[in-house]
Amino acid sequence: MCDDAEQQAEEVEVLKSIYDGDEGFKQVDSKTYQYKYVDGEKSFILEITWGPTYPTEKPNFNLEIFYNQHLIPSVKEKILSIVNAEAEQWIGCAMTYTLFECLKEKVPEILAEQTEEAIVSSRVEKIVIEDQVDTSKKTEKKEQLTKAQKRRAWDKAEIGRGGEKPRGWDWVDIVKHLSQAPHHPTPTS
Repeated sequence: MCDDAEQQAEEVEVLKSIYDGDEGFKQVDSKTYQYKYVDGEKSFILEITWGPTYPTEKPNFNLEIFYNQHLIPSVKEKILSIVNAEAEQWIGCAMTYTLFECLKEKVPEILAEQTEEAIVSSRVEKIVIEDQVDTSKKTEKKEQLTKAQKRRAWDKAEIGRGGEKPRGWDWVDIVKHLSQAPHHPTPTS
């Protein structure tokens, strides 16, 4: 077990030095690594996760990540069969680099089976989802008023531009009140 941990520590250093600056390589955590393979418009990511007894045992391979949702099942099966066959040959040795590199050579052959229809349908779904998101954003926008519209609304609120109510703003109410009061004749002297 200690030997496995030492080999893993050495392999981490080797992977970091080899893939330094390679945009396709990503270290997710201390035991999980990803590599992105691209062939023109087509691409996929292979994720390799080491178990506690790696490299004495094969690592785990994962293609069920969100980025790979467009891959058809037969392509996924082909990728996994290639990687599993290669891993069988390297049990007991550091193999992550070897596994990533063995796929690099076969990417055009692997992705040849990936039909354009699967890619197009996934793009159409993304466009539909983006359109749905865009329409919801449009309804959330507030109405933009021009300066003149804002000025008129401000004036209608009975508050002047200085922040005070205009002179005589309540005179109409006083006159109305007085006109409704009963009329008493004024005493003459």
